Amino acid sequence: MYKKKPTQISSKAALSKVQFICSKQEKCCSDIRKKLQDWNISADDQDEIINSLMEDKFIDESRFTNFYVRDKYRFNKWGRIKISYHLKHKQIQERIINEALEQINDQEYKENLQDLLQSKLRSLKDDDPYQLKTKLYRFAQSRGFESQLSLNLINDLLSELK
Repeated sequence: MYKKKPTQISSKAALSKVQFICSKQEKCCSDIRKKLQDWNISADDQDEIINSLMEDKFIDESRFTNFYVRDKYRFNKWGRIKISYHLKHKQIQERIINEALEQINDQEYKENLQDLLQSKLRSLKDDDPYQLKTKLYRFAQSRGFESQLSLNLINDLLSELK
């Protein structure tokens, strides 16, 4: 089977490459570290490159987190829990995540979930209210919305159907 040859480049070339990458798209430290590891850059050189990128403002965890939250919320229609989970996976500090999530308007967030649930309800064929509630709840959870908010909106939605 074909195996990809490990790439080996110098630290200086790696710095130049990641500067170019970061100038085109927001990245976090863990994304860059992963790329540097793929290029077989030593751990000390990785730290040096990442520090250089942060000093030169190519990488800013807060800026990255704000963009990430906004994009995943608006375009992917993710809830706070799913966004937070993915950011934690990228090793972003809890404080930075919470600050970025606070920028989501609560009323807009609730309306967004309500629209998603109504859309999902139209696509469901079940007549049994229990089955409908279960499917809508699972859907909301898979999108990363809070349990209580999801249940309240699902109950309101299903009570309107009666």
